Amino acid sequence: MTLASNGQTTIIRTERGLTIAGTRITLYDVMDYVTEQYPPKFIRAMLSLTDEQVDSALSYIDAHRTEVEAEYHLVLQETEELRQYYEEENRERTARIAAKPPKPGTEAIRAKLQAERAKLESQA
Repeated sequence: MTLASNGQTTIIRTERGLTIAGTRITLYDVMDYVTEQYPPKFIRAMLSLTDEQVDSALSYIDAHRTEVEAEYHLVLQETEELRQYYEEENRERTARIAAKPPKPGTEAIRAKLQAERAKLESQA
């Protein structure tokens, strides 16, 4: 594990995987941003971390890249499997909710959302 200058471990292994000590943030959360090539300042802001925590996480990832990437891909695979499972489990419920008429008074916001969705789809 990575040691900070004060001698405390900054990256620990928990039941959630490799985690930044004192937080619930895993290195896999950080990897989401690293793979998209976001700068450390952005990662720090998005995950509410200190500069030292981000530096420790990035240093650990660099020093153990193969191990972290292998675990990261397993996490992504498990996440996708869970998404598919819950999508299937909730398919009927989602269909029932979608079939319900919209609540009165929400017409304007629904029209705005539909316009934004159409705009995004036309850009893709």
